[in-house]
Amino acid sequence: MPWSIADVCRMSGVTSRTLRHYDRIGLLPPAGIAGNGHRLYGEAELLRLQQILLMRELGLGLREIRAVLDSQADRVAVLREHRRRLLGERDRLETLARTVGRTIAALEEGRKNDAMVKINRPENLFAGFEGSQEALAETGAALDAEVRERWPEAWEESRGARAAMTDEETEGWQRETTAQMIRFAEFMAAGKPVDHPAVQAELDIHYASIRRFWTPDAAAYKGLGQTYVDDPRFRENFDRIAEGLAVYQRDAMVVYADTLLS
Repeated sequence: MPWSIADVCRMSGVTSRTLRHYDRIGLLPPAGIAGNGHRLYGEAELLRLQQILLMRELGLGLREIRAVLDSQADRVAVLREHRRRLLGERDRLETLARTVGRTIAALEEGRKNDAMVKINRPENLFAGFEGSQEALAETGAALDAEVRERWPEAWEESRGARAAMTDEETEGWQRETTAQMIRFAEFMAAGKPVDHPAVQAELDIHYASIRRFWTPDAAAYKGLGQTYVDDPRFRENFDRIAEGLAVYQRDAMVVYADTLLS
């Protein structure tokens, strides 16, 4: 039976905007078009979407994914490789969950005692991140696949900037990215509106970190914020810190762009 685009969005968690984009670039054409003009998807398209999402999870860009899917490679062999790599991530993600749990406990203890949190072992804040440099980079800025797909000139600019970074600089940037996500989560938990001066001051730092690699205008900066929400990889990384964080930061970025970049 064919499924409507609404059905596919509901089942997969992918937005209709993303599905339409995949259709436009030839990555996931629908099986057909209904009489009302809506896209229809069959089992083959659902299987292809699953593989697209798996490869996105593993950090591949859309062009690379299309090349793999169009190569007529053994689908079972490809899925086995995906499974092997996903299982390899399991321990890292479990460690990451424990890291966030420790941070939450420390923050709650500090709030209870009306005191600043004392960090006895700062390295514990970053346990679970070391083995996945690419996953961390995804949460800080769309510097690879998304920028390359949506803003190719910016991607060329960012590629040169990244190539000039030392390993130590890259690690420091990744850690600051994670720390900033936690600061935004704290603003959200405290009930600060997205236009609050403290939130917007944090956006100054965020925008400056993006400008280290490329300089988005108002539309591109808003688009980056929307990517945090629409792209399952980004949203999962944000919401792993705090449920709703991706939407909160997106909304804050819209205010910043309208106020300072327009």
